[in-house]
Amino acid sequence: QVQLVETGGGLVQPGGSLRLSCVASGSSFKINDMAWYRQAPGKERELVATTRVGGIKNYADSVKERFTISRDNTKTTVYLQMNSLKAEDTAVYFCYVFALINGRTWKDCWGQGTQVTVSS
Repeated sequence: QVQLVETGGGLVQPGGSLRLSCVASGSSFKINDMAWYRQAPGKERELVATTRVGGIKNYADSVKERFTISRDNTKTTVYLQMNSLKAEDTAVYFCYVFALINGRTWKDCWGQGTQVTVSS
């Protein structure tokens, strides 16, 4: 199994910045893709950004040029740097990884989520 723990959420004024972190832990796993999703009240969960093996990164149109996804050299931590935050970025942000467990089974893994609130 893979456990994901997100940190870095909070309250920030419009135009401000936050950096989210997600650390993966467990035993006998290998991570492939890592991503951030978000879910605003009354809305469906949406993809924010992904980082794939090989370094390919993709962003939702609504966050391009403002958000940056990255992962550390151990490939078990993923970050989301969020700049120029807007009220519409308010949501619970979830970390996601696609991981190979025990060398046999590929599995979708989710964190618990961290609240980001953009408000003056």
